[in-house]
Amino acid sequence: MKKKILIVLADYYKDISNGLLKSAKSKLKNSFSIKIVRVPGVFEIPVTISKNIKKYDGFIALGCVIKGQTPHFDFISYASTNAIMHLAVDSKKPIGNGILTCLSIKQARARMKKGSEASNAVVSIINQ
Repeated sequence: MKKKILIVLADYYKDISNGLLKSAKSKLKNSFSIKIVRVPGVFEIPVTISKNIKKYDGFIALGCVIKGQTPHFDFISYASTNAIMHLAVDSKKPIGNGILTCLSIKQARARMKKGSEASNAVVSIINQ
């Protein structure tokens, strides 16, 4: 039976998210059953994973936060990363963190292939 992976994709920056998704899916091939859930922003990723934690063998969190003029970037980046780590440790299930935290849209575009790294991380833990 194929292992099930849920990809939670924050599509606030649609072109970045689509690039991350393409990169992530390229590493999963046909060895896994994949479902994709789109959420409005990075902050919604952990709760979506939490709601589905018992239904899947692994998760991939994809999205992008770009620093603006306020501390919002810091709060969202820290909160989402911290929540994802707690979910992974508490559930003992792999969650690949492919959430980009960038200073500009140019930096984000240069890092869209990071989705494949998040996929590789999940696959490596599932295959242990």
